[in-house]
Amino acid sequence: MSGKVILFDPTAPREDKNQQKRRSVDRLAGAVVGFIDNAKPNFNHLVDDLSDLLVSRYGVSRVMKRRKRAASVPAPEAMMTEIVDQCDVVIAGSGD
Repeated sequence: MSGKVILFDPTAPREDKNQQKRRSVDRLAGAVVGFIDNAKPNFNHLVDDLSDLLVSRYGVSRVMKRRKRAASVPAPEAMMTEIVDQCDVVIAGSGD
């Protein structure tokens, strides 16, 4: 079956103070990868395994992990600024 899929994003738009800092990454070797843990169960275990894999197999130089207070709230501005300033790639995750 083929058809058109319409996807709606239910999140409210927020001012993106870090948009000007976005950049592309050609490869992971030497990059700093950041993870924002949304505080749901088990994501921290996944991040630990992914971190080991990214460093050992893909040459990532460093992994930064930060955890939000709760899944239902945005990451604090200070956390966002820190991770955007120090990381080449940032992955926001969800567990369960």
